[in-house]
Amino acid sequence: MAASVCRVGSTVGKALAKARSPILLSLRRGQASVSYAQSLLGAPETRLTALDNGLRIASEETGHATCTVGLWIGSGSRYESEKNNGAGFFLEHMAFKGTKKYPQSALEQQVESIGAHLSAYTSREHTAYYMKTLAKDLPIAVELLSEVVQSCSLNEAEIEQQRGVILRELEEVEGNLQDVCLDLLHATAFQGTPLGHSVLGPSENARTLTRHDLVDYINSHYKAPRMVLAAAGGVNHDELVSLAKSHFGGVSFEYEGDAVPVLSPCRFTGSEIRMRDDSLPLAHIAIAVEGANAASPDVVPLMVANSIIGSYDLTFGGGKHLSSRLARLAAEENLCHSFQAFHSSYSDTGLLGIHFVTDRHHIEDMLHWSQNAWMNLCTTLTESDVARGKNALKASLVGQLNGTTPICDDIGRHILNYGRRIPLAEWDAQIDAVTPRMVRDICSKYIYDKCPAVAAVGGFCCSFGPFHTIVRGHTVSVCSNLSLLSLFQAHTAPTMRSVRVCFCLALLLPWCVQSQRSSHALAKLDEDTKRDVLAVDILNRSGVLNSLLRSEYQAVLRGARAPRPASQVPKRAQQGSRFALSLDVPTSILSVLIDLAKNQDMRTKAAANAELMARIGKRK
Repeated sequence: MAASVCRVGSTVGKALAKARSPILLSLRRGQASVSYAQSLLGAPETRLTALDNGLRIASEETGHATCTVGLWIGSGSRYESEKNNGAGFFLEHMAFKGTKKYPQSALEQQVESIGAHLSAYTSREHTAYYMKTLAKDLPIAVELLSEVVQSCSLNEAEIEQQRGVILRELEEVEGNLQDVCLDLLHATAFQGTPLGHSVLGPSENARTLTRHDLVDYINSHYKAPRMVLAAAGGVNHDELVSLAKSHFGGVSFEYEGDAVPVLSPCRFTGSEIRMRDDSLPLAHIAIAVEGANAASPDVVPLMVANSIIGSYDLTFGGGKHLSSRLARLAAEENLCHSFQAFHSSYSDTGLLGIHFVTDRHHIEDMLHWSQNAWMNLCTTLTESDVARGKNALKASLVGQLNGTTPICDDIGRHILNYGRRIPLAEWDAQIDAVTPRMVRDICSKYIYDKCPAVAAVGGFCCSFGPFHTIVRGHTVSVCSNLSLLSLFQAHTAPTMRSVRVCFCLALLLPWCVQSQRSSHALAKLDEDTKRDVLAVDILNRSGVLNSLLRSEYQAVLRGARAPRPASQVPKRAQQGSRFALSLDVPTSILSVLIDLAKNQDMRTKAAANAELMARIGKRK
């Protein structure tokens, strides 16, 4: 049977080759002539026009039979006060409940009659109303969007009905623990500032917001200079501009008196917040430091860094074969159910962090390895790591723009954030310009010895010490830690060198021996110690020491046992190097190491040196 199939396939192939099918030839030409770079450069141009009132029109004509057109507005929960927080989300619900010209039933009939899809969303800095329809129905879509945004009826009966809908939605959102955790992260990281507000707002506001509050919100924020009419697909830009003049030319661009809303600055506060629920079997934890704003040149290297850390989900499988080191550890050691590195950029600040889901037994380990992944970005990043991250980021950016709706959303957000649409070719060039040195330096700028914000939701979060202290303690000065090696060099016998370095690096240091910050301190060590430091660092990056030393350290801290002699070390670790065998540490030195590791308040080099010398002196 197999042979006959092969013969049939061979016969068909010969027949097609003789026929010189135009289809086959066109496919071959396409594969040979169009490269990735050429496809980026050949992408349609985004045209931009501004009306006299300041409203901007941007479009990308792709030649599709369908199109997406929408209105993007520079408003969101960040522009709200504690009193009216949630007003933007409330308006999103009211938008499709009828206008002055079209009651709700007539509006729904208009949308359905052309086979369109009308939708909206609200974020912290943006609000969008958009419609996907056939390209020939673009005029109807623009008219309906104009009615929805400018002439929403805001009927009192509908407001009361939607109030109940929003309250039920708030209850449902409480079940999405990832969203709850990230909302809490914003609340603690930007506490006391508008960026800490939830997009949905508190339930108390949903009960008390009135029609007057909604009208005030529209009058304050729905102004022409803060609006972008964006479209993608089978659209003609000149036609879109003409439609915008007809339907949006009368949108106000003036404020009454001093009513111009000012975007108040938001400060980042290193802190933590926990929401305990013992009925939950898992903990959702998010740790973040302050990131770059949307227009910062540091955004692209940070995006590459996030791609290097990557993501992991237990249900996807294949974790042991992923290129992300943290994903491999998560799969091999069963550290978590899932994790995701993220970078949220806003107009003047951002959040760079990791969100993970795990059980009570692996919270501390997952915190440790997440921060270790951060410190590796600052120090031991290689050319291959960066190349992998750049390729993953490029694939993600291209994949996100699959269809007219994502393209239209990209256009609207870019015009609001940057004042122009950044083409994929420009993103690609910026990504190509990223080097390992650039990623290390920029990650050190944002991560190294910075105060993090931590949010935790679950039943076991409160059974551990302060997460904020654990996280900050892990990023203590590398130079201070390397200075501990030089002190041990003076106060311990030469025969203990491998033991000293093994434990110092495995338990105290974030393995930052290749960073510019630590090169000066490393130069002070003798040649044998330098060799030990570099060897242990290589072992660490290859994963040989990770599980062994971590479990050994935890067992000693719990008092479960004294350090095991080399003869009891598993053969898997013995095959790595002689340094992995150096676990027979004298009690005096080990106690100093454990005390230093447990003391999270030691911040400075001077304090660490003084504490270490005092303790070693007492134990002599």
